[in-house]
This record gives sequence, structure tokens and C-alpha cells, in this order.
Amino acid sequence: MNALDFLRGLLGKRPYAFAGLLALLLLVVNTALQPAFLAFGNWAAVLASFAPLAVAAMASTPAILSGGGGIDISIGPLLTLIDIVIVANLLPNGLTSPFVVIPVCLAIGAAIGAVNGVLVAVLRFQPVVATLCANIVVGGLATQVQGDTVPSGSTSWTKDLAGSFGPVPGALLTIGAPLLIWWALSRTPFVKALYAVGGDDATAFSAGVNVPKVRIAAYSLGGLYAGIAGIALMSLISEGAASMSAQYTLLAIAAVALGGTSLAGGRGSLLGSLLGAAGIYLINNLLNVVRVSTLWSTAIYGAMLLFAVVMGAVLTNARRRAVA
Repeated sequence: MNALDFLRGLLGKRPYAFAGLLALLLLVVNTALQPAFLAFGNWAAVLASFAPLAVAAMASTPAILSGGGGIDISIGPLLTLIDIVIVANLLPNGLTSPFVVIPVCLAIGAAIGAVNGVLVAVLRFQPVVATLCANIVVGGLATQVQGDTVPSGSTSWTKDLAGSFGPVPGALLTIGAPLLIWWALSRTPFVKALYAVGGDDATAFSAGVNVPKVRIAAYSLGGLYAGIAGIALMSLISEGAASMSAQYTLLAIAAVALGGTSLAGGRGSLLGSLLGAAGIYLINNLLNVVRVSTLWSTAIYGAMLLFAVVMGAVLTNARRRAVA
């Protein structure tokens, strides 16, 4: 077996391997051009700036895995709404404890995700239509809550999330939380049911799986993760900025596709989305290092999304050949 056949087999069995190799290559290039990038004292800041995108990518994954054309393009506005609610509503009213702020944010995210799930799974709206409407509504709500000025604020624990808890970078908590939740869910029938529904909902239904319930849970889980992403964003910037929603929507979906998750559903992983987000983050950092104009950023990210979709099709064919 030559190297090319080995690579095809690896990517066919583990689609996230491409994103992992790309992220590793980009990490080497970034470090070569910017030696301080991987300095130990810089880890907390790097992970904090990476966390919102990483969690947003993971938040976009469950809806896509659920199949049926599943996608949630309201993740970007939702995480910015959570960010704004913290600094514009909770902190000014003395609600600063993490035991209050975190449950409120997670509940808001999960509730909005569940509404999306009902629109898709029960009312049978096309996922892109349902979540586009949610994108507009949630984005408008975020702008309304923000008001005429950009609210700002922070607490000691949000500063630690953007810095470190002792020697541990705080962003490891926000990045690790979705992975831990997913690991816990994988010990239940839910994750297997989600893959089954995404792979073939008719077959899953005939096997006794409650397809609407699984899809509602998938969108709700994505909303819960968006709540975590909103907390990570607020910790990073300490202000509410509704204008940031669009960039996270595009980048999160690009990261999911780049990480090897099939946009047809049923195949993929949170790990792949995390690695895809790492690749996009490192590309963005590289563009900043070489001083590429920000005017080109959207075009580059769009090209990356197209590339990721094409790679997804290639990997799907490779996976089928490997199984055959």
C-alpha cells in the first residue's frame, strides 16, 4: 500500500483526519512566522479567542447530524444574544453569580433551539427556512436588547474564563463542556438514535425511534451549546455586539463541513467540528500575520466552505470504497 492509498483509507474511515492534518500544518506555519504564538504564557489568550468559534462549530453539529437537510443558521445570532443578555440585563441587575448566569444562558439557548426543532420536526418547515427565520428574529432581538449603545461588563469568573484558573486556561472549560456533554449523551441511546435518524429517518422510524423527538432534542442541544458559546464570547470581549452574529454563522458551518461531517446527516462528530474550527482559526490568524486585508476575509471563508463541501463529497466516496 502506497502513501496515497493509506491517506485515502484514513480519510475514508476517519473524515476528521483531514481537518486534523490541516490544523497541524497551519499550527506549524503560524508558529514559524510568529514564534510567540505557542509560548506557554500565551496559551490562555489563544484558547480564549478560539473558544467562541470552537463552541459555535460544535453547536452547529447536532442539527446537521439529524439529517433531513438539517442545519441551524441561527447559531450566530443566538450566541451573540446570550452575550448581550449577560452584559445588558443580568450583570447590571446584580445577577453576577455563575450559578445564576450560566443556567439562564443555557436555558435561553436550549429553549430557542427547541423552538427550531419543533418548526422542523413537527411543523415540517424546511430546516434552512425555519432557522433563517430564527436567525432574523433572534438577530433583531439581540439588536433590540443591545440598544443604542454597546453595553459592557465583566465579573471575576468571566475574566478567569478569558484568562486562567490558576495554571489551567479558562477556555478549556468552555471548549471542553460540549465535549463532556456529548460524551455523557453517548452513554445513552440518544446519540445512536441521532445517527440513525440522520442516516435514514424512515428506517429509524420503522425500528421504533421517535424521529421528531430526536430532531427536537438535536436542535435543543445545539441551542444549549450556543449558550456556552455566548458565555465564551462575553468572557472574551466583555461587551455585547450583535454585529458579530453573521461571521460566526458562516464560520461555524464551514468548520463543521471542514471537519468531515456530512451535510446530508448521519455521519460526523463534534471532534471533527472542533478540528475544523481550529483550522479556520489558524487560517484567520495566518491572514492577520501576513497582513491580508480584512476585506478578503469573507471571500476566503466562503471559498473554504465550498472547499469543505467538495472534500466532504470526496470523503464520502472514499468511505464507501473503504466499506466495500
